[in-house]
Amino acid sequence: MTPEPVDSFTVGQLYTHDVMRLALGVGNLGGIRPSIDSQGRLRHLALITSDLDCDRSLSRNPYADRIEDNVLTYTASGREGDQVLSGINKRLVEQYDTPTPFFGFANTGRQNYRFLGLLQLLRHYRDVQADRTGKLRSVWMFEFRIYSSPSVVRIAQAREIVDVLFRSTSFDLRSNDDQETCPSEVQVQDSPHIELIRSQMLSISPRDFEQLVGRLCAVSGFNDVRITRYQGDGGIDVEAYVGQENAFFAGTHVQAQVKRWRHSVGNVEINSFRGALSSNAKGVFISTGYFTKAAIQEAALETKPSIALIDGRKLATLCVSNGLIT
Repeated sequence: MTPEPVDSFTVGQLYTHDVMRLALGVGNLGGIRPSIDSQGRLRHLALITSDLDCDRSLSRNPYADRIEDNVLTYTASGREGDQVLSGINKRLVEQYDTPTPFFGFANTGRQNYRFLGLLQLLRHYRDVQADRTGKLRSVWMFEFRIYSSPSVVRIAQAREIVDVLFRSTSFDLRSNDDQETCPSEVQVQDSPHIELIRSQMLSISPRDFEQLVGRLCAVSGFNDVRITRYQGDGGIDVEAYVGQENAFFAGTHVQAQVKRWRHSVGNVEINSFRGALSSNAKGVFISTGYFTKAAIQEAALETKPSIALIDGRKLATLCVSNGLIT
């Protein structure tokens, strides 16, 4: 039986597979489903991710798609071997040049899909992931801003909506420096092990991750290490003081923000963190993800207090070298 057609989607509402597919005129299979006009141009696209409410998916697969701070981190199509930026994957980057409606859905199971909202591509970059055997493979990562407003999106008006949304964004999502990520370098022979450690950190809870960083600070020679309250910490997650063994910086107050994120840290987050620091504290931003070029430049500005940056690869290396994780 043909389902009753819909002409709009409401954020948070469930839709059957057939209702979603027929309304958007997209295919039956895959996580990236484009609708193409008669001239081969992208009309709009449905992007389908897994059930983001299921915490068990992270323990089974630390690289599972996830939403953090209204940013969806999405792995390109292709489950085995190295991914390439061509075919269906390349359709995603067309949004940089032409504001095109991307409809985001989460597959909740049993052919039901929850509408997340319209998506805007923030950045894409090449990454590595460890497969089930521990072998590294090259993948393409995409980060999307999720717009939950307007809460009701009429399909016929979606292109006009994204044009307004993208132009009215309060921060420059299309800055080349904030699109480019800069992961730490790792020795080739150490890469598989370091990535395996990073994947383990991605699979633990945010609070456990903060505790891990606290232990790392303690074994690295910091004194009076304290994990702040999980909620209402004002952006500071770990407090510590440089040990007396360090003749140059003994007693220096250090404050760290700790994020178990898959998506990249941009200059906006660095600026926000700097504003939360005590006037006499040295800031350290730690993330399992990467930092954009703009974030690195912002952290090192000579006219502002500098902030040390530790990404997932560097953090994994530090945990191994300090005997915290083997």
